[in-house]
Amino acid sequence: MRPALIAVAHGSRDPRSAATMYAVVEQLAAARPDVDVRLAFLDLNAPSVDQVVDAIAAEGHSHAVVVPLLLGKAFHARVDLPGMLAAARSRHPRLRLTQADVLGPDPRLITALRDRALDRLGTDPVGRVGIAVAAVGSSSATANARTGQVARDLTALTGWDTEICFATTEPSITEAQSRLRARGADQILVAPWFLAPGLLTDRLSAAATQLPHAEVIGAHPLLIDIVCDRYAAAATTALTLSA
Repeated sequence: MRPALIAVAHGSRDPRSAATMYAVVEQLAAARPDVDVRLAFLDLNAPSVDQVVDAIAAEGHSHAVVVPLLLGKAFHARVDLPGMLAAARSRHPRLRLTQADVLGPDPRLITALRDRALDRLGTDPVGRVGIAVAAVGSSSATANARTGQVARDLTALTGWDTEICFATTEPSITEAQSRLRARGADQILVAPWFLAPGLLTDRLSAAATQLPHAEVIGAHPLLIDIVCDRYAAAATTALTLSA
């Protein structure tokens, strides 16, 4: 039996977020029909990580690969999820749980971000394009600097002018817009660096109602590819280490 794949999403009070994550998992299951694919949430939605792990164990699985549906290695990936899995291992000593790497950084995510922007701009945008790449934001300046690389990578891929902005800290979307105008952008688009819509993407939309906003990354085919690769790498590593 191949290891089960437990895709773990953040969770949100906004039902659109969970719906998007279910769409991602539906595409994962279609891409890997040979694997038992499940969705779990860290918080605010059901099923929880504990519930899914308990179900996997009860159904006789001996190994599951847990893939965080997270863009970066923040607290949830470094502390929350490993703690949950450690507790689950103590409940199910016969179930091997392997945590895979997070989704980013991966160049394919930048391509997916470009595709969402082009969906809104059109395939042949006129004039000088400015993209405000909008992310969550962190209390850590170092983390925000790492996220800023997303905007620079998008420029390297497309040649567009880009500025990073955040929903919860500075620079704001208004600042990013001003900087792009000063650099000569003829048209400005907000490109959300989010997997799913929710309260924060709504906050960004409300802060810049005059600007067009691209869709979130969502169930983009390249996101599905990345999750499958994270699963395969973790499953292979676990088998090598146990040999």
